[in-house]
Amino acid sequence: MAESSAAERIHEASLALLEDPGVRIEHEGIYDLLLKAGGRPGGAAGVVRFDRRMVAEYLALAPKRFALTDRRGRQTLLSATSQPVHWSCPGMGLWRDGRHRPFTSKDMADIARLMDHLPNVHAVFGMAMEDVPPAARDIAGLNIIAQNTGKHIRVLCFSPAGAKMMTEIKPVIGNHPWFSIGFTAHGPLRWTHLALEIFRLTAGHGIPTSVNGEPMAGVSGPVTLAGSGAVGNAEILAGIVINQLLEPGRPCLYNLGLAHIFDMRTAVAVTGAPENALFAKMAGEMGRFYDLPSASWVSTEAMCPDSQAALEKMLGWQTHAATGVSCIWGVGQLESEMTISPAQAVIDNEMISFARRFRQGYGVDEASLAVDVTRQVGIAGSFLDHDHTLARFREEFFQPEVLWRRRRQDWTETGCKRLDQRAEEIATDLMARPVETGMTEDQAEALNALAEGFVGKMATS
Repeated sequence: MAESSAAERIHEASLALLEDPGVRIEHEGIYDLLLKAGGRPGGAAGVVRFDRRMVAEYLALAPKRFALTDRRGRQTLLSATSQPVHWSCPGMGLWRDGRHRPFTSKDMADIARLMDHLPNVHAVFGMAMEDVPPAARDIAGLNIIAQNTGKHIRVLCFSPAGAKMMTEIKPVIGNHPWFSIGFTAHGPLRWTHLALEIFRLTAGHGIPTSVNGEPMAGVSGPVTLAGSGAVGNAEILAGIVINQLLEPGRPCLYNLGLAHIFDMRTAVAVTGAPENALFAKMAGEMGRFYDLPSASWVSTEAMCPDSQAALEKMLGWQTHAATGVSCIWGVGQLESEMTISPAQAVIDNEMISFARRFRQGYGVDEASLAVDVTRQVGIAGSFLDHDHTLARFREEFFQPEVLWRRRRQDWTETGCKRLDQRAEEIATDLMARPVETGMTEDQAEALNALAEGFVGKMATS
């Protein structure tokens, strides 16, 4: 089925679901707001039926393109057709030096510095840090990341108090969107009070948000990919309507790519299957249908940086970018988004470059066909020392940083190290290097004081 036809049918199915049965809105204030805006009460308490004209009206308010910035205010423009950008990932565990353990605040600093040095990473995601009170993890993470990278920050939201604190922290660095947030519908067809309160408290401050649908095919969505896509899309449309009611023109990232499947044999939520790549394809298509920037994740069920991780993530990086997803999460991700690995992050950075070179293709013009060069070299000659080769080989050939391309003798003499072992060493070196955060000393001190005060308050409350 053609892309536009498939997107249109999913859109129509979602509108039908929004009209009947509707979406449960577990927030009294936002429920009332939706009814005043044209929604109708559903058949159960807290359920809102969304009229399709209402959906169209508020969907039209969401910006078709918007910028995310780093700490220096440098912009990266996102749109339905922009070149993909790549982010790290959320999680709660760390795989490092051959063992797994809970993630800590020190690890957050290390990962932020590592991501700062990986050229393909655009933004750093917050993590669940074991040594920080849960209600304070969003603000603590925001501060730690800001102190250890100059790149854009995607805050992992934990509490309404944290959401409110973000609005106080933002002006310390500047009013440009140097961090963003997001939340996921807990379906099917349900937005929780926590998600809605975070949307409400951060509204009005120009903070971009990803609106996530995360149906699990066969559990919280129909087992068919299109059916789960329709459910997730309905949840996202409802979330965008809510965000535009709260802040007309709020930048919203359309994120259907978190959809996944349920392994009926192992009872595991699967994130690295070919079906996940198809959900990413759907996310890109629906983003273009609505003319909104889209998002998805590249993940694996592998527990460490092994062959399974390579298989699943290489497919993911290639297919997600090839299908036009605007923002792709997952650098360093392992264990179904539960764990991050510095070595895997280095390997993922290489995979992204590898896939990008493939997608660039090859030129066919007078310079690239090089007929005159071949005549100059002549029959049985060598192109190795020709100026044409020297001038063009760097742009024509992929130049790996981690992959092995030397002889076996060299490999043996350097300890017969596997890819993951070499990547671990590179990651350790990068994490030890200094970074430029883009903050002044006064800004860094002010941000740290606000964050530490908030963490202390949450620890005693």
